[in-house]
Amino acid sequence: MSSFAPPSTYEDLTRLIHDRYEDMSKSYQKIALYLTQNPNEVAVMSVNAIAEKCGIHASGFVRYAQSLGYKGFKDMQAVFQRRLSTAAPGFDARIRALQQELGSKEDKSDLGFLRELVVRDLTSLQDLLTDITAEKIAEAATLMENADTIYLVGQLRSTPVVELLRYILTMLGKRTVILDPGGGLATHMARVIRKADLLFAVSFRFYANEVVNIVEECASRDVPIVAISDSTLSPLAKSAKVLFAVPEHEYTFSRSLAAPMCLAQALTVALAARLQKDTSETPRIPIATVA
Repeated sequence: MSSFAPPSTYEDLTRLIHDRYEDMSKSYQKIALYLTQNPNEVAVMSVNAIAEKCGIHASGFVRYAQSLGYKGFKDMQAVFQRRLSTAAPGFDARIRALQQELGSKEDKSDLGFLRELVVRDLTSLQDLLTDITAEKIAEAATLMENADTIYLVGQLRSTPVVELLRYILTMLGKRTVILDPGGGLATHMARVIRKADLLFAVSFRFYANEVVNIVEECASRDVPIVAISDSTLSPLAKSAKVLFAVPEHEYTFSRSLAAPMCLAQALTVALAARLQKDTSETPRIPIATVA
């Protein structure tokens, strides 16, 4: 058990978790991810229920809490409980409320699968309004406006997000380059990015190694970086000037991109407003047409 005084506030606790994350064991990193992505659930669930969801024995959570200076899990949980009094409902609570509102029950039919995905997407979109601040959107939009060239990188399931960004940014007249992994040239292309440019990176668990390497290399040269990822503990977090964390609460093949796609669109609309400099009208993004 640690001898130092444990954090008494949620902000101090998450700061300590972030500071220690890279030096943690794999099991402790998994616990840290769950705690930071599901603070409301941590406040109200038993350690056994949390452990079952996380796939780690309850004793692991107790030892983790002790490594942060607490006597046990309950002492750490009390920090989450104090936060809950002013927090918005958690992901699971939002899902239950939506299911009740929509009258949905457990349904394994084809339509039931659609209903379940829609409920989760609506919940994720609601969380965007709770978790994403106006200041971060404004900072990211300003970086995009001031960039000479915006470089985009995202692989695997992040690809649709960067493709959408490329389309809209190009239509807005911004010089845009996508770091295409084809031919193994993405890393080499990234080396020409300058401080006057911007790297926009998108990556979710399990993070594409090339994307992480490009982000870290660009950060070492002081290239400004805007990132969309799934956690403030993402490997992109330490390098990003602006990080948008869009948690993914279930790691299944059906993980949706509704929230990150909506966020990407919101950022481009904010950029369009700056470029068009007309606050009397809703910003418009030109639509490509085929002759």
